[in-house]
Amino acid sequence: MDILSLFIIVPILTILALVITKGLKQARVVSMIGSIVQLGMAINLVFAYFSERAINNDIMVFTKDVVWYKQFNIHYNIGVDGISVALLLLTSIVVLAGVFISWKMKDLPKEFFISLIVLSIGVYGFFISLDLFTMFVFFEIAVIPMYLLIGIWGSGPKEYSAMKLTLMLMGASAILLVGILGIYFNSNADGGALTFNILEIAQVNIPLEAQKLFFPLTFIGFAVIGALFPFHTWSPDGHASAPTAVSMLHAGVLMKLGGYGVFRVAMYLLPQGALDWSWFFIILSAVGVIYGAFAAIKQTDLKYINAYSSVSHLGLVLFALLMLNKTAWNGAILQSLSHGFMTALFFALIGMIYGRTHTRDITKLGGLLKVIPFISVIYVIAGLASLGLPGFSGFVAEMNIFVGAFQHDDMFYRVVTIISVSAIVVTAVYILRVVGIMLMGPVKNEAYLKLEQVTWYEKSGILLLLIPIVGMGVAPLWLSDMILESLHPFIQGLL
Repeated sequence: MDILSLFIIVPILTILALVITKGLKQARVVSMIGSIVQLGMAINLVFAYFSERAINNDIMVFTKDVVWYKQFNIHYNIGVDGISVALLLLTSIVVLAGVFISWKMKDLPKEFFISLIVLSIGVYGFFISLDLFTMFVFFEIAVIPMYLLIGIWGSGPKEYSAMKLTLMLMGASAILLVGILGIYFNSNADGGALTFNILEIAQVNIPLEAQKLFFPLTFIGFAVIGALFPFHTWSPDGHASAPTAVSMLHAGVLMKLGGYGVFRVAMYLLPQGALDWSWFFIILSAVGVIYGAFAAIKQTDLKYINAYSSVSHLGLVLFALLMLNKTAWNGAILQSLSHGFMTALFFALIGMIYGRTHTRDITKLGGLLKVIPFISVIYVIAGLASLGLPGFSGFVAEMNIFVGAFQHDDMFYRVVTIISVSAIVVTAVYILRVVGIMLMGPVKNEAYLKLEQVTWYEKSGILLLLIPIVGMGVAPLWLSDMILESLHPFIQGLL
């Protein structure tokens, strides 16, 4: 059996095992074992990739192609490059951390873990797909469980948040489908057969007018899930109502589908459309970077602060992709990985704080460093990574983005880069504000003096996310080199 299909088969087997389990204990043990196996597969894939790449110079490796629907030339076509491998590793780590953080889930635990794993199947399938139609199917598989996960296990105005999220993402999916079909019906421009194969379409000279028409549709279709301004409003509400593990997967993994889809589909297959439209979407992305940072300052709910921070950080991913050069693209992928680990860690810590204090309002908290020091110290570390302190993943990613963006000689690019860079200062303000109010000073509530200390499964989830944040900051070259090598074929169409 091929190494990539296991990322679909193992989660399905985990779901089948969950169906026959009874009770919380069995459900979480089965979920944990299944997630550990997936992480082991992802680590094995990294080593296998380096071994394969030493002897194989193809754009994609470990490819497999099986006809799915012959009439429309739809295939189960899979393969990976260094970017896909890195994102698969991110997904497996966040999924396992989410299982640990959900260890105490008591309401319908079996159904909760099944929904969580279905979401992960969609994400895994999306990252390995080389067929546009198959990729779209996995995209929908990843999005649909969010409605159930928020609507059933969420809190606050969960029905409103679940419906808003679903309607906006499904609306974006409809736009995306039009873009994908537009690409498909222009994939025979050089006289070949119609195809959904990404690598084959990349060799076709799609007419310029078609590229100008379908690039914005494809870009918006993907970028909405990446919190593109002004279509970002589903994200903060969705985060605020979602249970902890769902927020972790939502921000840490699901939102990465947007940037990956923009890069792998919109820019690779419609390069002239990207050159023509880049200025417009750069403005939207830069506004999103600044708006998300300033909006985070005004919030007092921890989840809303982190949600608007995500809008800002993911705005940087789209901003970097639109700069259309290798350095900025490398930064965009590194930022996707860094933000995935960082925001999942933030949401895990917020869930732990809320589970103990029963509030997410920072004005009602204070002095937590004295009573829950482990959680507090990790929160400070995550905050330092978020504001781009050297030695953490955020610094490596943002430096690549800003250096790549500033390589352009045009004054427009220089100005929007300077505006976006200023978001770093704003990020420092809201991070240090939260740390000062929530963690420092006297304990505001005497009941907090008896808060439960961190459990082994909570520590396991935290460390799973913390290690990559520090690892990327201290030793980023192996990862950066793997990504840069994979960027070369994609930049050719833009030169």
